[in-house]
Amino acid sequence: MALLSFLGAIQQVTGSCYLIESRDGAKVLLECGMRQGHREDEESNRAPFAFDPLSLDAVVISHAHIDHSGLLPKLAGAGYRGPIFATDASCELMELMLLDAAQIQEKDTEWENKWRARLGKPPITPLYTTEDAEQALEQRRPLAYGEPREVAKGVQVTFHDAGHILGSAIVELQVQDHHLTRRLVFSGDLGNTCSPLMHAPTTLDRADLVLLESTYGDRDHRPSADTLDELADILQQAHRDGGNVLIPAFAVGRTQDLIYYLGRFYQEGRLPQQAVFLDSPMAIRANAIYSRFQHLFNSVDQAAIAAKKVKRIEDWLPILRCTPSPEESMAINRVKSGAIIIAGSGMCTGGRIAHHFKHNLWRSDCHVVFPGFQAMGTPGRAIVDGAATVKMLHQRIAVKARVHTLGGFSAHAGQSQLLDWVSHFDHHPELYLVHGELEKMQVLQQALHQRLNWIACIPEPGEQIAI
Repeated sequence: MALLSFLGAIQQVTGSCYLIESRDGAKVLLECGMRQGHREDEESNRAPFAFDPLSLDAVVISHAHIDHSGLLPKLAGAGYRGPIFATDASCELMELMLLDAAQIQEKDTEWENKWRARLGKPPITPLYTTEDAEQALEQRRPLAYGEPREVAKGVQVTFHDAGHILGSAIVELQVQDHHLTRRLVFSGDLGNTCSPLMHAPTTLDRADLVLLESTYGDRDHRPSADTLDELADILQQAHRDGGNVLIPAFAVGRTQDLIYYLGRFYQEGRLPQQAVFLDSPMAIRANAIYSRFQHLFNSVDQAAIAAKKVKRIEDWLPILRCTPSPEESMAINRVKSGAIIIAGSGMCTGGRIAHHFKHNLWRSDCHVVFPGFQAMGTPGRAIVDGAATVKMLHQRIAVKARVHTLGGFSAHAGQSQLLDWVSHFDHHPELYLVHGELEKMQVLQQALHQRLNWIACIPEPGEQIAI
């Protein structure tokens, strides 16, 4: 029988990776994500792949986020030269994200080697290089939603809109096992039905086996309207306090959501700040991709944007100032009050947000807004959990700012949305929970049993099952 191996994002959120092997010898890698969070998770990215990269026939990627695509350059560096399938928009976003990730790997390694030289330690090599990323990008093969494609002998892939970020996909795989066809559906990251710009996740009704993400398997998000009111109140309070508002945000997806919401506030007269800085070169380039793919937005938001005759995401928020260069970024630090600063990275593991924390986090008039999930082991999680200090740029910074978390902004489905999506399948397929911390998986597992009378399995890392 065909086999499925659970290689990543198993009892944890990041590092998505699954291997499908047919009895006819086809091997398809589903996802090739980077692990993020604890230092040991990041170090595990250097471990050899659990399979021979040269044996793969194809790679299938659900969307461009690094925890789903971030090890593709390493795979190419190990010799893989086969096709990498993703949606059209994901292929464009992957170019942006993988080249940026490669540059970070090279710069971090250069910095680390300076310290190692002073300590008399041997130098290390980067996890992968820009050349590796460019090689992986040459292997991309774009597919439209709903377009079936045989990606390896007896293995057919169809992408469906997951509603998570631009180009995100639910992956449907049909595997021929002699005269038997088995249908595997991987949810990818399912979108929050209240997310702006995106469609609600496509529902499917046929599968033999389902892999269901469980990032927020333990709870529902607050209603979108309540979250927007809370954000508006935070901005008003920050304006009265006289400080800046810092928003760590993922460059792809979350940033565009925030620009849309702040643009609505501006047009409704609910935005007291006079300047919004987008301090993320990657997010600025992602905006251009989102602008080119506006035809993929949901019809309601498309109409609202069209009514304002907006061709670029930035034009939706007229007071938005993009700061791509380091000099422009550093100039923001002269602004001591009245600004909203959106910067990466989303979990505060690096990027320009670290510099803005250095200049603002210790100030009691500053407000920090976390609009998304913070993985365990990240600086963002430490701040959310109430740390008195946080290490940034090799120094300790006091956390005196007011900290806010906005779960309703999540681009992931909440528990009820996960249950609703999976309930559309007929005949109770085998169900496996992935992409979640173990405790959250267990809560979702119990909810599935109580509400739908479904048995869901929580696989172990490295476990292999028959499809």
